[in-house]
Amino acid sequence: MISVIVPTYFGGSGLHQCVRALAAELDRGDEIIVVADGESDRAWEGLDDPSVRVLVNPTRRGPAYARNRGAEAAKGDLLFFVDADCVVHPGTLARIRREFQADPTLSALIGSYDDAPAHPSFLSQYRNLLHHYIHQRSRDQIRTFWSACGAVRRKAFFTAGGFDERYEEPCIEDIDLGYRLSDAGHRIRIFKDLQIKHLKEWTAASIVRTDVLLRAAPWTELLLRRGVVEDNLNTSKRSRVSLAAVATALILWLLSVLLLAAGAVGMAGGVALGAAAWTGAAIAFNHPFYRFLYQKRGGLFALRAVPWHFLYFACAGAGAMLGAIRFASRKAQPSRQVLIAPELPRTPHMVTPRQARAA
Repeated sequence: MISVIVPTYFGGSGLHQCVRALAAELDRGDEIIVVADGESDRAWEGLDDPSVRVLVNPTRRGPAYARNRGAEAAKGDLLFFVDADCVVHPGTLARIRREFQADPTLSALIGSYDDAPAHPSFLSQYRNLLHHYIHQRSRDQIRTFWSACGAVRRKAFFTAGGFDERYEEPCIEDIDLGYRLSDAGHRIRIFKDLQIKHLKEWTAASIVRTDVLLRAAPWTELLLRRGVVEDNLNTSKRSRVSLAAVATALILWLLSVLLLAAGAVGMAGGVALGAAAWTGAAIAFNHPFYRFLYQKRGGLFALRAVPWHFLYFACAGAGAMLGAIRFASRKAQPSRQVLIAPELPRTPHMVTPRQARAA
């Protein structure tokens, strides 16, 4: 039995697309639990499928808290977490059930975004393809989790402590859970052909904020606390070398501009040559990704993506520095609380969609 848990905050029409696709996948005994993290836009009111239960948190507490409340209310042997702005493809739940039945040693699995995101804007297409590419190049055995499309055995989830509710925004709460599962000896696999469609519209502002504040900074703090850097996905050696090359190129470009402004034309030219060399090296090192974009969207798209890919590494570097500063500034790390904490309100107000509309 699978319990699908969908946290939502201002879900809009995407929530309905998400739930309709999931409802078509359910087998006997399966269920969908939608956890509204604060009332927000009340998009959950129109969910009429009898297989859907709705939990409404009175105030917003973040997706980690919402997912934990959904997991506590779930009846299934398997917990399948899906983001409200994602749509599963046909056969997804059957595939998940089959993989867990075939491999009793498998504790959790994740999928990938597909290569056809719903929003047509360049940034949304680029961002989704970047995520797709990283997951598709991953090793099958991984040590992290992904809550946009990730399933875990119920017992393993609660043994590991669930999502850390101190993460009050959607950031790295799933990565943290994956590390704790792996550290406890649980096996996690990525199935690259288990794919979902992403509906989100990305903007320049949301990309920068996400990469600096919600990914790189907290992820760096987590890695420094653990003392281990995993060589896979976003923290692979290739990603770290790319970050170093891009950072060097950007620093040299900035230095050349400053020297030129100071009137040191000769020195500025020499530094600019070095900057150009490092830029070329970074592009050459990442040519597999640009070739992938060329194959999927053509040459102009791949060319437009280069500066945004450089921005991605620049944001990762800025976030890493911020995370290191935060880590160093804490004289004493707080002791780890129980992640599903007994002193927190245990169960939000539970309603059916029909009761919600009547209220």
